[in-house]
Amino acid sequence: MRKYRLRVGLDVDDTVYECNSYALSIINAAHPDEEPVSINEITGWGHYGRHADERMALYGKPEFVRDQPLLPGAQKFVHELSRLADIFFITAVPPACMTARAERLRRDFPEVPPENIIIGTRKDVMAVDILLDDAAHNISNSRAAYPVLFRKPWNTDMSGLLAVNSYDDFLHLCKMVRSSFTERAPDLSHGGVVCLVGPSGSLKNDIAHELMKKARFEKPLTSTTRPRRDGESPHAYRFIDEAQFLCEKDAGRFIETTVYSKYYFGTSDDEIAPIVERGHLAVIPIDICGALTVKNLYRSRAMLVFTNRQKSAVLLDIICRETSPEDKMRRIMSLDFEYRNAEVCDVELPVGDNAAEAAAALERIIGPAAKPKRSYAKQKGKRKQ
Repeated sequence: MRKYRLRVGLDVDDTVYECNSYALSIINAAHPDEEPVSINEITGWGHYGRHADERMALYGKPEFVRDQPLLPGAQKFVHELSRLADIFFITAVPPACMTARAERLRRDFPEVPPENIIIGTRKDVMAVDILLDDAAHNISNSRAAYPVLFRKPWNTDMSGLLAVNSYDDFLHLCKMVRSSFTERAPDLSHGGVVCLVGPSGSLKNDIAHELMKKARFEKPLTSTTRPRRDGESPHAYRFIDEAQFLCEKDAGRFIETTVYSKYYFGTSDDEIAPIVERGHLAVIPIDICGALTVKNLYRSRAMLVFTNRQKSAVLLDIICRETSPEDKMRRIMSLDFEYRNAEVCDVELPVGDNAAEAAAALERIIGPAAKPKRSYAKQKGKRKQ
């Protein structure tokens, strides 16, 4: 399996530099006759009607950005993280503060190349492997495979998000994610999960269909808000409406969810685990983020397979689909990103125009199932004969 170097995005304010606490120290010093504002009173972004609101003006001053103190342990943290990952600082400051922000980061964190300092408000378009940010809206909108909330007083009421309380916790999480790429090769002889990853038109679903002709392979039932297509089996997916899907998502039913062409898709471990426990192989056509989640859950009993079909064939398949022009354009525009996902998969499966041949090749790669162990009673009986 290839070794993989993580791409980690780090927010800056209140992640490596003090921001709210530094602003409050300035404001409290300017109002000695009033009760000091505690950091625990900051419960969100915006105004509160007290002199604490003055902090919003400070954030736009170059001298404030230039003088922000480092958070304790921040430099050691970034140095240790740089051994595991390529680090990208992703920070939003007003134009007047951009130079001060870039100069501070270059001076305080020489491990991070200057070209990896990204200043802008659209953190949601940064497709890193892991993002660490203290703002819940950035986490919830992130395209990172693992968006991680850095716990602070203003986000403690946010639940259901992957979160850490310290630099040490985050480093541990990065090592755990990295191990999903670098640990021993998958062993599916006693059952496991086969995640088929690839762009639209790479025959993922067709390959899954061919594999399931063998008793060893099963497809967990995926929930979706997509309407059932003409002629499609009612058992192909678990078809539910959006309200029910979101309710079940909030309740933690799914180990991964994704949105594709405006429709939700979700996979539940309640559907996967019984298959694996039977010693069979759960086959899941899935996007890369969901595949990584499955990989972290099942580790060496999960195999990520990139269905590598020639791009010209994939393009032709997308163009010929009966979907809207907007949907076709979205799929085509994402192709380059989709093909990069091969780097984090266990196996690249060459795919031509014959799904059955690709499925047979994959079955050979997976290898045979382990022979069932004989029971002690049978072994004892055989010795007596």
